[in-house]
Amino acid sequence: MNYRSGRFWQPDVTVATVVVREGRLLMVEERVQGELVLNQPAGHLEPDESLVEAARRETLEETGWEVELTAFIGAYQWTSPRDGKQFLRMAFAAEPRRHDPDRPLDEGIVRALWLTPAELAAESARHRSPLVWQVAEDFLAGRRLPLQALTQVA
Repeated sequence: MNYRSGRFWQPDVTVATVVVREGRLLMVEERVQGELVLNQPAGHLEPDESLVEAARRETLEETGWEVELTAFIGAYQWTSPRDGKQFLRMAFAAEPRRHDPDRPLDEGIVRALWLTPAELAAESARHRSPLVWQVAEDFLAGRRLPLQALTQVA
């Protein structure tokens, strides 16, 4: 079946944010299906929310950091081999602005931590998905698109 025969592709739309401070990347350690994994601050787009709003919100909820988005890194498609679930990730670059260390973090988040690119690469077996390193690698290679590339029409 395909689109013409009534089958529609409905991926989970997610956002992720690459935040850098003093050469270190802001990451979250989270518990997923009993395993401790590493991810960028990331999560699902909510109804009536812009991609930019979602990226800011997810970063704050998962790390306690308020950020200013500076660029769009790219859009990434991935299908989980575990369950066939499909994802469309929108990745952003951001600068940290303000931290609230007393803010409770989202359920499942163990902690936020700052890792060097080498430390993140060395932990590849603990990445939540291959998207984690691909997004980081593209950011580190200088991939930046203007935020104006994204438009939300009311």
